[in-house]
Amino acid sequence: MSAEHEIEKQNIDPAGARIAGVSYSKFDELPSGRGRDSVLIADVHKDDPLVTRKELWCYYLYSNGDCGVGPVGYTQVLFQSLATTAGYDPVVGPGSSCTAQNASGKCVVPWGSGTKSVASVVLAANGISFGIMTIMFTTIGSAGDYGTFGRWLLFVVTVVCWAAQYACMALTSPSHWRLAMVLYIVGFVTYGATLVFYLAAFPRLARNTPASRSLRQRYKDNEISGKEYELRESQEKSRICSISTASHVVHNNVGYLITCLLNPALLLPPAISSNPRVNNYVIFLLSQAIASVVGTFVFWRIQRYWNISTKAMFFVTNVVTILIPLWGMSGVWTNKFGFHNAWEFWVYNVVFGLFQAPYYPFSQVMMAELSPPGFDNMFFGLFGLSNRAASMIGPNIIQAIIDKTGNNWQGFPFLFALCTTASLIIWFVVDMKKGKEHALKWTSAMQRI
Repeated sequence: MSAEHEIEKQNIDPAGARIAGVSYSKFDELPSGRGRDSVLIADVHKDDPLVTRKELWCYYLYSNGDCGVGPVGYTQVLFQSLATTAGYDPVVGPGSSCTAQNASGKCVVPWGSGTKSVASVVLAANGISFGIMTIMFTTIGSAGDYGTFGRWLLFVVTVVCWAAQYACMALTSPSHWRLAMVLYIVGFVTYGATLVFYLAAFPRLARNTPASRSLRQRYKDNEISGKEYELRESQEKSRICSISTASHVVHNNVGYLITCLLNPALLLPPAISSNPRVNNYVIFLLSQAIASVVGTFVFWRIQRYWNISTKAMFFVTNVVTILIPLWGMSGVWTNKFGFHNAWEFWVYNVVFGLFQAPYYPFSQVMMAELSPPGFDNMFFGLFGLSNRAASMIGPNIIQAIIDKTGNNWQGFPFLFALCTTASLIIWFVVDMKKGKEHALKWTSAMQRI
């Protein structure tokens, strides 16, 4: 006889809003006598609606539009450019230009009662951004798990991110560099927030697709084993993430590339638009876009056909991640290869697309499976915080190594050691089955508090 223990998640927050509903079921004994084959699963709340095809594609389309080129790339470049133009060379003195032919290479801007270098101002902006994100993800981010607050939180930060990007059109003078700094911080913080809260919606979305519900019911009816249920459910999550990632890559790259192919002068200064290297750059980006889409779907098909676990697929992408800095590290001791030749960058571009694009959906799936259901915003907030921190700290460490050694290849050993250590920890330390069980038990315990 089956023993089904359900704990309905009905906790009430101080404001009276119920946490996004999830119930938890443990199947200890089933008619066929599963024994060790039983698994702890997250069941959906009876009031949760079934995810339609239209809703899934809306999720994919949001991924298309949530591009970091504006708030992260262009805005920072614009901010730094305006600050450099507004600053002066401290060696020559006030009134001088940082971009003059005889400039010393140093540049400062007024800061408080004194001056600060432009590079330090940019780092300060990044530090302020990281501080704001830390507060946001560890406080109001968790509130996204209550009622419908999460969807409104995502909507608000999305609108603010748009506003910050469009406001950049007002930055027409070097004297606006302070405003550019503010817009950069606002855009960077809200863009990071959109990524976190958008990804946090994924676990609940994946639990309520027709395929996921069908799998859950088949497991309850003892039609499939616990091992098969976990594998199929993980594959369904990989399918959603793969389509989302591929559509994101297509939108971010192909649209830009089509514009470049029509007229590169629209996006590049006239002085260099006729340079042969411009066409090479367009082809370079196009090859990565195509490789990324192909790699994402090929990896998903391979996982589905051979029933490979998400962790194993993720590890494969990590192995290639290790090989890239390893190849670059060889350039420390020889000039024959190790990113000393143009053809190596072309090969790298394709390999990066084929193997790094699938990295993102598999990492999302693993994070979704290890996050306690119903507390997705809380844990994806911590995930996003570590991601943003690494994206700011890592490049600065590499730059410090290069500045100290004077060799662009000396940063590769650090990257190789870091990637290798992380991959080994994931493969030998992270136990997905135990992790999912602990996540569900943790959530169950939180409901008793």
